[in-house]
Amino acid sequence: MTTPVLHVHPLSSCCQKVLIAARVLGATLEERFLNLGDPAVRAAFAEISPMGKMPLLEDGDRRVAETSIIIEYLQLHLATEGAPLIPASADAALDVRFWDRFSDFYVMTPMQALTAERLKPDGQGSEAAVADARQMLLKSYAVLDRQLQGGGWLAGAAFSMADCAVAPALFYAVAYVPLPEEATQLQAYFERLMAHPAVAAVVDGARPWFKYFPGRDGLARRFFDPDG
Repeated sequence: MTTPVLHVHPLSSCCQKVLIAARVLGATLEERFLNLGDPAVRAAFAEISPMGKMPLLEDGDRRVAETSIIIEYLQLHLATEGAPLIPASADAALDVRFWDRFSDFYVMTPMQALTAERLKPDGQGSEAAVADARQMLLKSYAVLDRQLQGGGWLAGAAFSMADCAVAPALFYAVAYVPLPEEATQLQAYFERLMAHPAVAAVVDGARPWFKYFPGRDGLARRFFDPDG
């Protein structure tokens, strides 16, 4: 039986979301490094990925794209251990999917917008785009802080797909826009996330690549030491 292949780059927040889920679910995968900066690799990948974006899961003849769909597929077909990341209860599953979408749209998206601005040549950036992304993150932080009153995980008492989504997005976002002092629940949650074994393993796997992250100057020294 062929081991399913997950095409990933360890620095990518989208890939990290799926890598965290795979570790929680005990899914056995071949994690195939994908360097989209190589034209030949990018062209070959475009032949198998609908939009040429990573991550992508290949399981035999089945190709599965988009992070949340990949995680659902892992739970349905490849999970071997641990609690499910999407609960059996339909109502509870809706909560998980909502916070998964919230994390992707309102934390990961503005974080990626700030990354894109950092990558633009000098003089070509948009101050308005930066201001909009920063305001979106601050608004999202406030919503997350309210959701986390009482502790626990993002969509309830159990670690779920929602936490897989917000962990890498928040990790990079705070490098650009630090968590406000008043967001005490979110600060505590961030520490819980970083201590989770699956999240910690994925962060450790990405450490050699943090030097290429455009917001690396904002990463805490415990994650990236430019002099180390």
